[in-house]
Amino acid sequence: MIAPGLYVGDVMHRRLRPRRHAFRYSCFWFALDLDRLQETAKPLRLFSLDRFNLFSFRQRDHADGAGGDLALKIRGLVAQAGFDGSGPLTLLTMPRVLGFVFNPLSVYFCHAGDGAPSAIVWEVSNTFGERHSYVLGVEDGGDGIVRQRARKELHVSPFIDMRVEYSFRVVAREAAIALGIVDHDAEGVLMTAALNARHRALDDRALAATFLRIPLATMKVVAAIHWEALRLWLKGAKFRRTPPGHDHPVAAHTASATPAAPGRTPRLVA
Repeated sequence: MIAPGLYVGDVMHRRLRPRRHAFRYSCFWFALDLDRLQETAKPLRLFSLDRFNLFSFRQRDHADGAGGDLALKIRGLVAQAGFDGSGPLTLLTMPRVLGFVFNPLSVYFCHAGDGAPSAIVWEVSNTFGERHSYVLGVEDGGDGIVRQRARKELHVSPFIDMRVEYSFRVVAREAAIALGIVDHDAEGVLMTAALNARHRALDDRALAATFLRIPLATMKVVAAIHWEALRLWLKGAKFRRTPPGHDHPVAAHTASATPAAPGRTPRLVA
């Protein structure tokens, strides 16, 4: 579904109700083959695994936040959900930049043993230290576009309650990827978000150029979250401290599964 490498592009958010609000900013992501992390990092001077560098990746920044093999954890989630994730496994995420990272969204592209796409894990993190993984089966729509839906399980924005369903959309081409997420509530579309990026080779020259073009990007993500929240609040958006439907505290990491086809009911994963 996605080729390993560096992806450079932008993120867009557009809220439609009750106050219109939109923003766009440049960003970049690494697409990492989780079975070949050492092979990826070894030839690079600007990228390291589990140690400080200009760019770095730590497996404990994902899933349950503990040490251990991240690929094994994700394959465990996928298997418990009833899908075959024994094939290639690629993670699209932002790396640490100068030791700092916060990923609102990381996406795992999972394949079966025969190489066919089997599931996507949408790993969502909020600024309250919580994380939820939506394990969604992949169907062949015949047009090269993956479409998925899931009920919202994690409180993310203090301006959106829990009575929301997500629609996910993935368009992966040879040299580019586009991800779309639409929030639906009882009145229709509430908000849309999109990621669009083009593939580049993951080498030191590209990493240096990306850092110069988009410096301190991971820090800017956190700053942008709070800045846009302030702008939305100044526009009169209602602040929800405990959104309706968020009846139970969410653990540091939770997960849920959605079947790929009618009649198939994967187990919930806690």
